[in-house]
Amino acid sequence: MPTELAYRDDAYARQVTAHVVSAAPEGVVLDRTVFYARAGGQPGDAGVLRWDGGEMAVGEAVKGPDDTVLHVPVPGAALPEPGATVTAELDWGRRHRFMRLHTAMHLLCSLIPGAGVTGGQIAVEKARLDFDLPDPPTKESLTEALAALVAADHPISERWISDAELDANPTLVRTLSVQPPRGSGRIRLVRIGDEAAPVDLQPCGGTHVRATGEIGRVEVAKIENKGKANRRVTLVLAGE
Repeated sequence: MPTELAYRDDAYARQVTAHVVSAAPEGVVLDRTVFYARAGGQPGDAGVLRWDGGEMAVGEAVKGPDDTVLHVPVPGAALPEPGATVTAELDWGRRHRFMRLHTAMHLLCSLIPGAGVTGGQIAVEKARLDFDLPDPPTKESLTEALAALVAADHPISERWISDAELDANPTLVRTLSVQPPRGSGRIRLVRIGDEAAPVDLQPCGGTHVRATGEIGRVEVAKIENKGKANRRVTLVLAGE
């Protein structure tokens, strides 16, 4: 049975009550969770599972079989019993940084239209996107443009579209190396800005903040040459 993803309804939910489906050293499966499983360049969430008489620190959440989420215990942690009721609680500071950086990556995409994204990765201290782009803008100009988009406090929303709708609008997909998952019958579309004239609109399964103002100060730390036409742009949350 797939794990119910509570963060799909509310990315700001910090904890949820759940039941243990299975527990093993490679991971604990719950019937529902607020933990995002590592995917699409975004790390899996960390945190803790608590139950009557015990707790388990979660090092990272990863994808398990049959659309489940594995809450991977830190080495030596005690495991809950199958059937137990637990509270699954996020390391919220870590998750919120990922949400801010991930949203900033969408803004960066909007500033480099037409260039395919060849890779991307988020870490606690930084995020990076690789573009198929021989002649990138300067890091100063990108930082200035990002600051303007953050200051405008654009709203962020989502909706679901069908595989057929995505096929009819292939330019929505910016990534060249990773394609949106198909087969479930629907794909999550994330919009930054107004529906009539969005700042950015693309399929994404990650977690994001509610409005761009929540990102805070973000800077382009460097732009690196990673091949004939591949340019790596690294973002940092300034002053943190």
